[in-house]
Amino acid sequence: MTFWLLLVAGAIVLLGALVQGTVGFGMNLVAAPLLAIIDPVLVPVPLLLVASVFAVLAMLRERGELDWHGVSWGVVGRVPGTALGVAALALLPPRGLGILIGVAVLVSVGLSLLSWSPRPTRPALVTAGVASGTFGTAAALGGPPIALIYQHVHGTKVRPTLGAYFAIGSLLSIVGLSLGGQLGPESLLAALVLFPFALVGFALSGPLRGVLDAGRTRPALLMVATVGAVVLLLQAAM
Repeated sequence: MTFWLLLVAGAIVLLGALVQGTVGFGMNLVAAPLLAIIDPVLVPVPLLLVASVFAVLAMLRERGELDWHGVSWGVVGRVPGTALGVAALALLPPRGLGILIGVAVLVSVGLSLLSWSPRPTRPALVTAGVASGTFGTAAALGGPPIALIYQHVHGTKVRPTLGAYFAIGSLLSIVGLSLGGQLGPESLLAALVLFPFALVGFALSGPLRGVLDAGRTRPALLMVATVGAVVLLLQAAM
């Protein structure tokens, strides 16, 4: 990869980190499709490694408001959801699967705008965890299901809670990739090169959190979820 392509890739990761650091999720939604165009080597493993460390930073920054109860029940659902995602990849064509997941997210957002007001109750968290594990494994769109459950919660609780959830989920994925022999030196080197850009995005997101916390967290969550679903549908249509 040339120096200029490296800078472009870093800028993409910085933007994704800025979105996730401010909203609570979105790094993979922003960065994965663009990094795959620049150099397929950068996804999924290097981006997953960067995103997992970033999630820990987000969790620690606002850990005082972290909802461990919600995280634990979300992870309970994510485990079988991951297995469902693996099965879906094996049984369904990628294009049809992408369309199905994209439509499901858009329908959820539409219902939220009309009348649906989900709350982080135990059944809702487990259900969202199953959907997150399935969508995340099958199409790297695991953020919206959990984020939608927390759309009516203040941003100071949303960000560290999603950070903890993503950190645990990423760890599970990294262990699986390692056991599968996909965690090689090239992936580690790429992650090390990209991570400083993620740190810059994390630092820049600090002052912007207050903008969303002034009653704008829910619109931001819905917007990022919608953009991710639309990108997935466009990819499936190509």
